[in-house]
This record gives sequence, C-alpha cells and structure tokens, in this order.
Amino acid sequence: MSVLPSPMQERLQKIIARAGIASRRHAEQLIVSGQVRVNGHVITELGSKADPAADRIEAAGKVITAEERRVHILLNKPPEVVATMADPKAARPCAISCAPA
Repeated sequence: MSVLPSPMQERLQKIIARAGIASRRHAEQLIVSGQVRVNGHVITELGSKADPAADRIEAAGKVITAEERRVHILLNKPPEVVATMADPKAARPCAISCAPA
C-alpha cells in the first residue's frame, strides 16, 4: 500500500530510525512484520514513504512525532576546556564557557 505523495515524504525506515525507535535495518524488519502503521493502515511494503509532519506514524506501538529542526554548532575547543556542558568536579572550564554572550 502506498501513501499519498507529499512534498516532504521520506522513506519510513529513515523516519523510524531518526525517531530513535530502531536502526534502519531493524526498521525494515518492523515494516515487513506489519508493526508499522501510517494513518491507521498497516504498511508491509519496503520503500513506502510518509510525511512525518502530516501523517500519523506508529512503529512498534510508539507514535512518531515530527521533530523540530536541529541546529548543530561546530566548536574548536581549546585543550584545557572539557567537552561537556557541566563538570561534576566544577574545577575545569566547560564547553558552555566558550559560547558567546
């Protein structure tokens, strides 16, 4: 069964993997075994697509919601700075201290 085309459609296994439910390979197994539903319809065909923002997607009993867009920041960290947001020892400078005010 195919899902109606939409401008933001992606393969279901990619959506499931990005949601953290399963790896792409395991997501394929979930699809083939009938554990994935899109808008209430069981999907068993690999290569099926859906729009996570417009369709209700369930995988292994969990509902997948559209995630907010992520922002990645590249930091050229000085050697004396610890790559964490909080240091339990509180004696070393943390990565957050490198952020501009």
